[in-house]
Amino acid sequence: MPEKESRRVKTLINPREIRGTWRAGWALDVHTLSSRPLPSGGYDTKRTEFGELVFQLKYRHDRTKIQPIAEIAVKFVKEQFAVDGYPILPYLKAVLPIPPSDRNRDFQPVTEVAKEIGRLLSVPAPRDYLSKVKQTIPLKDLPDVASKREQLRGAFVVRSQDLKNQCVLLIDDLYDSGTTVREATKVLYKQGGVRHVLVLTLTQKRTGGN
Repeated sequence: MPEKESRRVKTLINPREIRGTWRAGWALDVHTLSSRPLPSGGYDTKRTEFGELVFQLKYRHDRTKIQPIAEIAVKFVKEQFAVDGYPILPYLKAVLPIPPSDRNRDFQPVTEVAKEIGRLLSVPAPRDYLSKVKQTIPLKDLPDVASKREQLRGAFVVRSQDLKNQCVLLIDDLYDSGTTVREATKVLYKQGGVRHVLVLTLTQKRTGGN
């Protein structure tokens, strides 16, 4: 394995189980280790190694981070993601990205990472199977979970049952309250007839809850 590729795979992650209405779920690492306000303004933020990769992709628009992030996620799926002791990979029929909130970006980080994860796993990664049909404001601007749930109500749709009775892997970049993946999971079960939804988020907020 070339040195560059080896460096990607060896990036340390500290996976955390996330529980909800899905069959099983994991966040690969926390996003930040600490963050304190500076007297001059802004914040002094320390991120995990993996969190820094995600930050560079999402907020610095560094597309070169797609590949290493996907490779680390794929390694986890192949070697550690199991349900009742069974590896999930033999059962996966699709890798699905959470639809983007900001449709005006030059590229969509979650969509691109999910696409690359699918390619590396040899599993389809349709970007339009789960669609967003309602414009929403950023959930971080809302005061509580109830407000976030109301904002996302009816935001996602599935217009086919191509994955009925199948097992899918839902991908998002950041897990906080879990509102987004819960709403998406509900739609996949109710409208898509999906049998099992598995969740993989790249990072989780330090204070994120279920």
